[in-house]
Amino acid sequence: MGKRRRRTSSSSSATSTSYSASTSSSSSTTSEYPDAQLLFAVILAALSNHELGKPSSEGNLVIQKALDHLLLSLLSKSPNSILRSQQTLHTPLISLLPVLLNSKCSEIACSGLEIVGAASLFSIEMNEQIALDDEIVKGLVTAVASSRQSVSMAACNALLDLFTTSVGRCKLLEFSAIDNLIFCFLQVPKSSTPSVSLVMEELDGKTLFRIGFMEDEYIISLLHVVIILINDCTLEQLRKIPRGLSKILLTYLSKLWAQVHKHIPMNAVQESKRFFYLSNIRTNNLAESVFRLSMEGIFTTPSKFQEVKKSIFHNNFESFIVNHWEKSPLLIKNLSNASLHDDVFSSFSQLLRSKETVSSFLACLLQNLSSTLPISSDELDIISFLKEARENIGCPLIYQQDIRVVKTLDSKGEIHFFHRFHVPYLLNAHDILRCEEAYNDGYTFALRGMEFRFKDIAAVSEGLTSLFGQPSTGVNMYLTPPISQGLVRHRDDHCVLVCQIRGVKRWKIFPNPCPRLPRLYENVDLEGEIADEIIDLYEEFILREGDILYIPRGFPHEACTIIDDDETNGNAEFSLHLTLAIEIEPPFEWEGFVHVALHHWAHNCNLSSNISRDHSSHDLDDVAVHLMHIAVKLIDDVDPTCRKACLVGAVSSPLVTEDFLQTHQRSIFNHLLNIINSDSNFSDVFSNLEAAIRKNEDLFENLRWVRHLDQKKSMAMEDLFHLVVHQKDKVEAAFMEAKSKFCNEVVFDNVVLHYSLLLGKYRSVRKQYTDGMLALSCI
Repeated sequence: MGKRRRRTSSSSSATSTSYSASTSSSSSTTSEYPDAQLLFAVILAALSNHELGKPSSEGNLVIQKALDHLLLSLLSKSPNSILRSQQTLHTPLISLLPVLLNSKCSEIACSGLEIVGAASLFSIEMNEQIALDDEIVKGLVTAVASSRQSVSMAACNALLDLFTTSVGRCKLLEFSAIDNLIFCFLQVPKSSTPSVSLVMEELDGKTLFRIGFMEDEYIISLLHVVIILINDCTLEQLRKIPRGLSKILLTYLSKLWAQVHKHIPMNAVQESKRFFYLSNIRTNNLAESVFRLSMEGIFTTPSKFQEVKKSIFHNNFESFIVNHWEKSPLLIKNLSNASLHDDVFSSFSQLLRSKETVSSFLACLLQNLSSTLPISSDELDIISFLKEARENIGCPLIYQQDIRVVKTLDSKGEIHFFHRFHVPYLLNAHDILRCEEAYNDGYTFALRGMEFRFKDIAAVSEGLTSLFGQPSTGVNMYLTPPISQGLVRHRDDHCVLVCQIRGVKRWKIFPNPCPRLPRLYENVDLEGEIADEIIDLYEEFILREGDILYIPRGFPHEACTIIDDDETNGNAEFSLHLTLAIEIEPPFEWEGFVHVALHHWAHNCNLSSNISRDHSSHDLDDVAVHLMHIAVKLIDDVDPTCRKACLVGAVSSPLVTEDFLQTHQRSIFNHLLNIINSDSNFSDVFSNLEAAIRKNEDLFENLRWVRHLDQKKSMAMEDLFHLVVHQKDKVEAAFMEAKSKFCNEVVFDNVVLHYSLLLGKYRSVRKQYTDGMLALSCI
């Protein structure tokens, strides 16, 4: 054994001497760094001793020196070094990296990791080659979990360098590395309540905030790696993370987010003196991770469906649907002694009661809220939304988008307290401090998206969503000072349930000036729409605590805290109410249900289904179905029922109510089929198509949601028009046949199944969005 050790030592020494000589020779000739082939030979020779289980200090020095040369070559910007670094990719040298990363010698492992990091940053080609090497990726993950902190830290840095391309991030996710990395992070001792502050930076004209930590650099580097991977996960990859790990990590990140959210950004120079480590983690990165881990409902709350139905409609839901829904206003008086439906809006009520003054309640509310960024009405991919919104997620409230501070004088129009109201902008700390001034000056605070800020309000929203068979219900808060009017008289494109929480408010509701209900996202401005003969035909309602007022969409209304002294015993009061907005998305109007029915029928009949076939040629059946979709759109001009909410997806109890709803919905569907069969004709459809071509309009633009039924594209308008013009007689015959068959063959119960699947997709994404946003609320 002794002789073999001596031979090993001699061999290592010889290798070292030979390597030094080669280096000297190389330096004096063509390059300042050794050739990659030579480095490979030297390192391999030295590693052979390791493989025999006989590591030596001389061998380690040889390897270390070779790695130093390679690292310098990667870091150097000279033309020769760049050329040689690129040549390194085409030598066996890179195949040695997995062995080096797992070396028992910390210095060698760290050098190997530094080389991985430097190569990852050197070029996209190098980055991708390293990322696609399974053994290197495995070595990185193993190194992160090393008990040697220097190695773990170097591995974190190498991963952060590798993450500069999507290929690197995707490869780590393929190996389920995120599970191991989360586990490693959770094992590291850290403070239970993170101490942080923010540093403001300007990048490409945008204001960003980096997080400073009173923690060890290794902990934060590991956290940074975890956050990057979480924020690059697909939905399927997120769901594969063990639920236990997700819960523990989310608890920590939520505490961290609460600390971040309450801090005021400071100067970077000041921060460096106070905090141990200024990270590259930005506030929006952290917010996105909290959102992503929360959107699968890890911390669920029980449904309040029955409580909502009972507290709002007092078991008279059927009567409400028949007599008032989308037809006329209704005041639902509070039947109990409870002032505020405490069982429904409990946490919101507790926050209100815990504050001594209205101003303190308002300041607390605004300081702890983040912006609820808008999600497209037809967005059914939550990851797509996050990619679009990731730079702004978790940002402060945005004026006009999240909040308005307005008042109306003599019904002449709204005045905004913040004069920059015409341009959306972030509310800052100074703006929030001025809120008391605005309140004392008679301004109303209108705050949107309350269902994303309080879990109990979210539960109420979800209950109403189920009750009316819609994807979501929005909730806004209105706080109005005494003797004031906030919003000017207006119409809404959605139905509203006004829940009076505190105080008293007087409402005036005017007759709907238009026989057709306004469609969501349509312009519903009032100018010139209320005729003189109906201006005095308003109904007046006085809402007190616990009362609920239903206002159908399209009905002009206004409200104020100016009421007679005998109604308030001479005491002027402020008013606080929540509006539950039941927004009817286009697919869930009756017209949308008929489009789903047409799609389903065409598919079952083996016609070129719906408006969604993407082929180079289209047969007459395909053209006929496209024209039928146009015909369905045109019946809106004939029958206002098309715009009414479809309640087919409503969930109710007891069973007798379900029977009632189904019978009611079936009769509406049959009525619309009769209208289509009797009133739809080819000439009107052709005229509409021709006019759209002249105006360069797409008649299927508002039917983009139909793609969610089969993910196919619609026929181009020009192609459709060309086929209709050149085969007009044949197309007309195919259209008339398709219309007759559809109206006589379609089966209501079969359509309900497909409609419910579409509704489920919408609800799923809205629920993910709500859960994610709730996690960012720091109330």
